[in-house]
Amino acid sequence: MTISGENKLDLATELIHSDDKNNRVSDVAPPINVSTTFRYDKNDLVPWNERENLDFMDTTPIYSRLSHPNSTRLESLFSDILDGHAVIYSSGLAAFYGAMTYYNPKQLFIGQSYHGVHGIADIFTRNYGLVQRPLEDIEEYAREGDVVHLESPVNPFGISYDIQSYADKAHSKGALLIIDSTFAPPPLQYAWNFGADMIMHSATKYFGGHSDLLSGVLVTKDESVSKKLKDDRLYLGTNVPNLESYLLLRSLRTYEMRIRKQSENVIQIVNFLCENKAKYSTVLKEIYHSSVQSEKFVRKQLVGGYNPVFSISLANKEQCKQLPLKLKLFQHATSLGGIESLIEWRAMTDPYIDQTLIRISIGCESARDLIDDLTRAFDSLKDF
Repeated sequence: MTISGENKLDLATELIHSDDKNNRVSDVAPPINVSTTFRYDKNDLVPWNERENLDFMDTTPIYSRLSHPNSTRLESLFSDILDGHAVIYSSGLAAFYGAMTYYNPKQLFIGQSYHGVHGIADIFTRNYGLVQRPLEDIEEYAREGDVVHLESPVNPFGISYDIQSYADKAHSKGALLIIDSTFAPPPLQYAWNFGADMIMHSATKYFGGHSDLLSGVLVTKDESVSKKLKDDRLYLGTNVPNLESYLLLRSLRTYEMRIRKQSENVIQIVNFLCENKAKYSTVLKEIYHSSVQSEKFVRKQLVGGYNPVFSISLANKEQCKQLPLKLKLFQHATSLGGIESLIEWRAMTDPYIDQTLIRISIGCESARDLIDDLTRAFDSLKDF
């Protein structure tokens, strides 16, 4: 966002003001628009088949499945903070489905990723013959128009992959790289700097931040691609709903403060666990997080701080069942990115994962209190 030719605003300012241009009323807080349908503009009575494009819906909405005032505001704001042309969706999986529908690849190269993404890939394989290959096969099998889907940092481990390396491999074969940057949105990571062709986020997570909404977003540098994504979305029926849009706009105002606090917290907690791993050797087996990786690309990618999600492996399944029950401040629930810290025995929702993996999402509480809570729980599990 720029104002009267001035330099680009800082992220904190953009989060509060990037959608000012979409104001329709004098309310400081954008209102909740619950209407699904809107009266036609009597000064703009143009038949659908005579429209050159659908840009008019940004200022004169007609039906909320197509667009509505708050989804328009969201796309303005996301376009600025994510440095591209943003398209908003009803969930992160809806965003991935939109990307796959648009690209319609013959082959998808994918590694460890959110299990729902694999589920969508399986649907495309079942219905359209999509060939799925591991990331290690890019150089041998990739062809023009194929898609490489990479999460970095990856769910549920929270470790990072070398984005530029995968971009180079994909582009050398004419393939496209989608980066799921949900675990490290700006200001933590700017995936455009490492060769991404499209970036996706589950906005449910850190952008939402309060465990009370679902949304997803795709970002492209090519405006024509964003327009086609929106065209597809009209008929896929995956535009973000009215109430979720309002809640997400509310959340984005405080997003930078939250993500920075969460990132600061996770470093203190992961450092504590690494330093005390030997003390809990009968419980704590492995710690997975970008901050414990030694590769140089990790710090180069995570320029604004480390991702607030990490995972640990415990000695046995019974400990995995008991650990969440022993904690007072961590809530045993799926998802991540909220202000409240969550812990999940990942096998509860992910059919593909190691049965002794625990995923931890760090919130905005006191890091010291969270460490004390974990300490008490680990002490109680030494004999399990």
